[in-house]
Amino acid sequence: MRMKTARSVDAYEKIEQVGEGTYGEVFMARSRDDSSLVALKKVKLEGEKEGFPITAIREIKILKSLNHKNVIDMREIVTSKNKSSIYMVFEYMDHDLTGLAERPGMKFSIPQIKCYMHQLLTGLNYCHLNNILHRDIKGANLLINNNGILKLADFGLARSCALENAKTLTNRVITLWYRPPELLLGARAYGPAVDTWSVGCIFAELLLGKPILQGKTEMEQLDLIFKLCGTPTKDDVSVEMQNLPFANTFLLAKKPYQRRVQEVFRRQPKVRLNRV
Repeated sequence: MRMKTARSVDAYEKIEQVGEGTYGEVFMARSRDDSSLVALKKVKLEGEKEGFPITAIREIKILKSLNHKNVIDMREIVTSKNKSSIYMVFEYMDHDLTGLAERPGMKFSIPQIKCYMHQLLTGLNYCHLNNILHRDIKGANLLINNNGILKLADFGLARSCALENAKTLTNRVITLWYRPPELLLGARAYGPAVDTWSVGCIFAELLLGKPILQGKTEMEQLDLIFKLCGTPTKDDVSVEMQNLPFANTFLLAKKPYQRRVQEVFRRQPKVRLNRV
């Protein structure tokens, strides 16, 4: 992807580091032009033999193609003076959903849950209409500002789900607790449903106040899913699912569990969401 000459990161004053992970470092910063707050995401370049990492190129390309009130806005790319460091500049968001949920005594009200879920589904629907799979929906990637606006962020694992790619996608995506059973069973041909499963996990998490499927391994994750949703039988699943790489190992070999969704959520109020 051809990129125009980037401005210097000196256009922003770093205030403090607010995150760090496999993706690199994230800083809160202030624009020297208009004093607005931004988030600087440093692109990790160490160990890259080909220069600019393909994952970052893909994320930048996807973000530049999206423009929606519930999708994070990437403003520009900036570099250090010697071009050794590259930063993605985002609008600043005050919180992420996981951070809010983990505050002592925090309990989201039903109106709050409806508001956050509506925004999440609206933003994700926009992505899917534009043939983009997010592939890492989780609380840490759902950013919220002090006005209650929620935005989808971190598109590092996002990919186009155009027909030409539909059968060549990796199943090693989506954080384990939010990964759907078809990916755990080895599916490589999939679509928007994988993101929808993650959204369902977020919805349940908001209602119960904790992640509902906290597996440590892929086998344990499937076991937790079946304990909650019931174990599918050969009559319940399609031939395509039965032929997935790990179906015989993880699906048909599991001991039967009865569906417990209503039991687990029996004390939760009914929440009706308007159509997106």
